[in-house]
Amino acid sequence: LQQIEGRATRLRPKVEFEKGEVVRVVQGPFTNFTGVIDEVNAERGKMKVMVSIFGRGTPLEVEFTQVERV
Repeated sequence: LQQIEGRATRLRPKVEFEKGEVVRVVQGPFTNFTGVIDEVNAERGKMKVMVSIFGRGTPLEVEFTQVERV
């Protein structure tokens, strides 16, 4: 029972990002790509970022820790 309750009280990262912000990917295979936030999922600690690859918009799902504001 304590384990279940512990999950509910686990600290979540503070959401500092909003839809439409420009961010740069700093970790992972798309390091140094710049894109615009399309969707923020605070519960999972992830977001969708639209980056341009070969001239086309491509959605990436990244964690909050993998991006920084530009």
